[in-house]
Amino acid sequence: MLANYLIGLREGIEAALIISILIAYLVKVDQKRQIPKVVAGVSLAIIVSIGLGLLLGVVLQGVPVGTEEIIAGLTSIAAVIFVTWMIFWMSRQSRSISGNLHARLDLAVSKGSLALATVAFLSVIREGIETSVFMWSAANATGADTNPILGAVLGLLTATVIGVLMYQGAIRLNLGKFFKYTGAFLILVAAGIMAYGVAELQEVGLLPFLTQTSYDVSNFVPKDGVLDTILRGTISFNSAPTVLGTLVWIGYLAPTAWVYLSGYKKPKAK
Repeated sequence: MLANYLIGLREGIEAALIISILIAYLVKVDQKRQIPKVVAGVSLAIIVSIGLGLLLGVVLQGVPVGTEEIIAGLTSIAAVIFVTWMIFWMSRQSRSISGNLHARLDLAVSKGSLALATVAFLSVIREGIETSVFMWSAANATGADTNPILGAVLGLLTATVIGVLMYQGAIRLNLGKFFKYTGAFLILVAAGIMAYGVAELQEVGLLPFLTQTSYDVSNFVPKDGVLDTILRGTISFNSAPTVLGTLVWIGYLAPTAWVYLSGYKKPKAK
């Protein structure tokens, strides 16, 4: 639940930030009448994103034996690739995102309503699709007993409230630190989802090697117990992973975290 809450919170705030920049700029340049077009584009992006999440759930119903595991495994790996790119993109582009959006809005306003709605749609749809796929994968990896949907909804609702308050100037959020720390946590979550995706592919024999159990701590963390549920709900914990799953977890987490955190190191003063 906590993993999906933070995913919803981070992605929701990122989307709210983009929407706030779009609307605030239109107000600044005396183009308030164009705001409904931005709202229309954003609304369509949200509908498409939700539809994708629902479609993933529908597609897996009634599929042949083994197909569900293949789809879940491949989708989970793809989701990790998408969210990893998103984390690094946001860490590098957060300072220039406002200027880029302003330039795109200026061009769209000059071209008409459809162009403006398209800018709003494209600015949000990427976040929406990434969030939808990653949440779906995280829900599969953590299990239904961790209430992943509730966590995601609460995260998005919290982000909506924070976004409105930020736009109104009621609160100030250090976005740099927020994205830094949530990005680091999402890398940890993504490592678990990557290992889960590999485990699903091993289950149907697509990766028939290194299938031995690397370690088993189920005696200390009983399956479906309180601690197991908490760990699965936060970092997609597996009490008895395969050797390949463990290697994939370490192989993703170690270099990705190192590169990510290295980007935030302050240069030494000369």
